[in-house]
Amino acid sequence: MARFILGRLVKAALTLLAILVLNFFLIHAAPGDPAMIMMAETGSSDPQVLADMRARFGLDQSLLVQLVLYIKGYLMLDMGWSFRRDVPVFDLIAARLPATLLLTMTAFAISLGLGVLAGALAARRQGGWGDTIISTVALLFYATPLFWMALMASLLFSVGLGWLPGFGYETVGANYTGLARIADIGIHLILPATTLGLFFTAVYARMTRASMLEVNRLDFVKTARAKGLKPSIITRRHVLRNALLPIITLAGLQAGQLVGGAVLTETVFAWPGIGRLMFEAIAQRDYNIILGVFFVSAALVLLFNLITDLLYMVVDPRIRLQS
Repeated sequence: MARFILGRLVKAALTLLAILVLNFFLIHAAPGDPAMIMMAETGSSDPQVLADMRARFGLDQSLLVQLVLYIKGYLMLDMGWSFRRDVPVFDLIAARLPATLLLTMTAFAISLGLGVLAGALAARRQGGWGDTIISTVALLFYATPLFWMALMASLLFSVGLGWLPGFGYETVGANYTGLARIADIGIHLILPATTLGLFFTAVYARMTRASMLEVNRLDFVKTARAKGLKPSIITRRHVLRNALLPIITLAGLQAGQLVGGAVLTETVFAWPGIGRLMFEAIAQRDYNIILGVFFVSAALVLLFNLITDLLYMVVDPRIRLQS
């Protein structure tokens, strides 16, 4: 197990290094730079001021020198300095990351739990009304654009009915502490987490249904039925457990995608996470923040992939023996 984890960590480190270099060149290939945008916003056109500002940000150096300094900084956990906010990028991301993880992990739990449950119910009622309704609703949620669903949820449950707060992380000026603050954050979390979770619930529901129907036709399931086992036991112990492998693979991939999907959700619901931070940084051409968020997102995806590999070995003992 230790050799397996060490090998995965080495591959993850090499992948992160490749991502660092690729992100650097992609960001710098975009037209314009922070100095030019800040000059345009102030209305100044003095070439000397522009040159001084580029020198202050290190943008006057060659691209290769900037790349070397950029990689060296990340090896020392230094993500650089925000051009627009005048604070370290590491501090900005560290302050915003807990909110994003809270949102994405809650949405992930909602989507995985509801999706597996709905898919299992649809598989047991194949061809019936329950299967048709679940499949139709799942397809509807998957086909609906995420930003539109977020806007409609906010208009209905916040503006129209007034049941839930539609914006923010917590009530501004309330100064809650302890359990009261946790409850306040939980209420604000309901709309964005449910909106983001329902979009991915459809994928898990359809995958679970298809996987369970495939396993249900295998010989060992027929043997379990011939032994007289209850249908609920067959579904839970034999069919669902063996159908979980492709679902675990999909969950590992989409756990990382949730961080990217949170950009739209955080923007609509004014959730103070790294997705909204990246959206603002792109508009301001704040290279260091964009690169920092890209790096953290890539690291999270690789972490989720490692966890997925470990879950594979827990769910299927055959993989553990082969490893």
